[in-house]
Amino acid sequence: MGQKVNPVGFRTGVMIGWKSRWYASKREYSNLLIEDTKVRDFIKNHPQKTQYRSAGIDRIEIERTRDEVKVILFVARPGLIIGRKGQEVEVLQEELQNLIGRRVNLKIEEVSRPELQAQLVAEEIAMQLAKRASFRRTMKNAMEATMEAGAKGIKVQLAGRLGGAEMARREKAILGSIPLSTLRAKIDYGFAEAATAQGNLGIQVWIHQGMYEGEMTDGANAEASQAQKKPKRTYKR
Repeated sequence: MGQKVNPVGFRTGVMIGWKSRWYASKREYSNLLIEDTKVRDFIKNHPQKTQYRSAGIDRIEIERTRDEVKVILFVARPGLIIGRKGQEVEVLQEELQNLIGRRVNLKIEEVSRPELQAQLVAEEIAMQLAKRASFRRTMKNAMEATMEAGAKGIKVQLAGRLGGAEMARREKAILGSIPLSTLRAKIDYGFAEAATAQGNLGIQVWIHQGMYEGEMTDGANAEASQAQKKPKRTYKR
């Protein structure tokens, strides 16, 4: 199951929170869901500002209140979005307000270690493959950089006409441990596509960032506190 289910969706609501945090009635729910998709697509694929794609946007979280929509961007290189004296942020905020017709509060958070974010690693690999770099060397360099940054494990899988081959195939590489079915494990997942002359290549990345709270358990105490399977037999004299 761990190979087929998105690790982020698998843990959402159990170990991690939702990317969109708001409540709506059944009548308004679908429209607000489409608005969230429009906001994310507009920022990720801005029609004019191509520097957004190289800014390293890891994820976009959205919170809604009755008065405004709060959009939080987690970015590896926030300077490309903020601009000089924060002018670019104000322009983007106005564009989002015109897009959805609501008041938008835009906030930008910096990602301290982009090597540990699966989406950013996948996009970096896609960028290298689009420049006709060797896919095996690119995979190896990305995995080594992630492990050096402190990850417990990483798995990278490429699919498509790798190296310009006639037939599409799939190749994967693993370093460290990737416990995909363990809910307490912090598994980050990212997907990106690389546009090459031979066709698009799919890049999937899983990164094991450690465990959530309660990683260390005392096995002796747990064993001592177990109830006995059979009651002790008493002997009468």
